[in-house]
Amino acid sequence: MIDVIVAGGGPTGMMLAGELRLHDVHVLVLEKEAEPARYVRSLGLHVRSIEVMDQRGLLERFLAHGKKYPVGGFFAGITKPSPDRLDTAHGYVLGIPQPTTDRLLAEHAAEVGAEIRRGCELVGLSQDEHGVTVELADGTQLRSRYLVGCDGGRSTVRKLLGVDFPGEPARVETLLGEMELTEDPAALAAIVAEVRKTQLRFGAGPLGDGAYRVVVPAAGVAEDRTVPPTLEEFKQQLRVTAGTDFGVHSPRWLSRFGDATRLAERYRVDRVLLAGDAAHIHPPMGGQGLNLGIQDAFNLGWKLAAEVGGWAPEGLLDSYHTERHPVAADVLDNTRAQGELMSTEPGPRSVRRLLSELMNFEEVNRYLIEKIIAIGVRYDFGGGHELLGRRMRDVELKRGRLYELMHGGRGLLLDQTGRLSVAGWAERVDHVVDVVDDSEELDVPAALLRPDGHVAWVGEDQQELLRQLPRWFGAAAG
Repeated sequence: MIDVIVAGGGPTGMMLAGELRLHDVHVLVLEKEAEPARYVRSLGLHVRSIEVMDQRGLLERFLAHGKKYPVGGFFAGITKPSPDRLDTAHGYVLGIPQPTTDRLLAEHAAEVGAEIRRGCELVGLSQDEHGVTVELADGTQLRSRYLVGCDGGRSTVRKLLGVDFPGEPARVETLLGEMELTEDPAALAAIVAEVRKTQLRFGAGPLGDGAYRVVVPAAGVAEDRTVPPTLEEFKQQLRVTAGTDFGVHSPRWLSRFGDATRLAERYRVDRVLLAGDAAHIHPPMGGQGLNLGIQDAFNLGWKLAAEVGGWAPEGLLDSYHTERHPVAADVLDNTRAQGELMSTEPGPRSVRRLLSELMNFEEVNRYLIEKIIAIGVRYDFGGGHELLGRRMRDVELKRGRLYELMHGGRGLLLDQTGRLSVAGWAERVDHVVDVVDDSEELDVPAALLRPDGHVAWVGEDQQELLRQLPRWFGAAAG
């Protein structure tokens, strides 16, 4: 009996596997593709995902392979300066191609003990009160206590579960690929700049090794989007949009994506759960998809581990849906809005100009940026202090950084009073008696953090703390 089978070895699945292994959960990742994908769909990590990597001690690996860029210009491509003093110690976007992100997360999952099987396609599942039976394409059957579908927008797990996936089908489609071209770089840049004044779903930029990443609107919506476009289709659409095909040749890969927007009705059916694109799909505006999936995994991992470990309080695993479903719904809404703002029609262009003026106000700019980079997320923990439900930024303590203390994936009580205790929960919650170097960064006596860094309680009263510990960390041991 395997503890958890993860279907899908993309960034969501590998992040989840790594999180589960921090709690000694026996994890098997099944990936139907024999080799990792080489194509670059996602171009980087937003602030919250960067924080997630820092919280688990992985950030240095990513920084070694990425490039820092200013935060700004993400909402519908409206360029505004980064807001002053974002609530993060990582006020940048990390440019890093998805194959590199995939590789780093897979390496981490393997290092901490996850079993990864490539070329294994899940084709069937059934579940009972004790576990899940998974059937593979080669006829093999496996048994696990839980199954998590991280198998993308066309999720087999979701379809086998019969979970509704309501939303809107694709209305427009975009072609995307990597290829070489013969156009002079200066002429190419000039044409791209001119076309993008009106057509924001167009672009061609160098990848640094002789190839270019090219994006262009398609002529319509393909009946079968799994069939990649041809180079001739690319050339034709480039000529329609830019007046030239730039002499494109020698494609490495070609694909298409639409603006379909769908959200799974529920993220859990008994012992089977959904995460990442298996639970939600949306247009790529703002570059939120990969980040949303990583953050799903970060929310789910410790909760599922608690369930496997037998100490999860009632409702903890269900809180995964309760917390993450509204976050995805908000991302779907903001990508819908961005899609409208990127239209070439006169009405949406007028709204775009108006919004651009409004974003000159610092509060508006900050609000929209925080949506995209996901540091504005607040889970509903009920009323109380403004920090409740929010993730805590990294802060400097007298003896180091907060995030350095969270690498193990446990809860943490940051106690600036020295008078509190987590006796009975010491196996699940670290008690750190220290003070924040700059009191303006955290002006509370103590804060209880969940393993995902969200604030579950603030205060200084031991009895209040004792009421909150069981809510998130189960009954006291012993």
